Amino acid sequence: MLAELAAANSAFQIIKQTVAHGRDLATAGKAINDFVFAKEELRRRSKKKKNRLFKRSQDTSEFDEFMALEQIKKNEADLRSMMQIYGRAGLWQDWQKFQAEARKSRQTQEKLQARKRKELMETLLWSSGALVILICVCGLFYWVAAIKGLI
Repeated sequence: MLAELAAANSAFQIIKQTVAHGRDLATAGKAINDFVFAKEELRRRSKKKKNRLFKRSQDTSEFDEFMALEQIKKNEADLRSMMQIYGRAGLWQDWQKFQAEARKSRQTQEKLQARKRKELMETLLWSSGALVILICVCGLFYWVAAIKGLI
């Protein structure tokens, strides 16, 4: 969690410095991408922790997560104002649409990868089962041949 927050904060500092030096927001594109990725990763980890089966009763990191998400929200609000002030008209709305589409695309990719992983596991399971059966049949033939004295 701290790594994601540190990545988001450093990316946001780069964005602020870029704007402070009078440069275009497009020159801070990688930093914006890093900021969004860190934000999504922090939210994903937070959601994953909430959905886990066994929860610790005295989890002190919940407050830290909350504060980290609040810091991300503040930075995102600052990014919004930068995009509205220094960017073109409608840049923030276009950015929101782009983020939504990218998030849907990532979710689709994750589902596709999970399905491929499941198919691979099923294939490996069936293959190992067939191999076990083949070994058993070969062992049976060897045993019968040994009993009849052919070997």
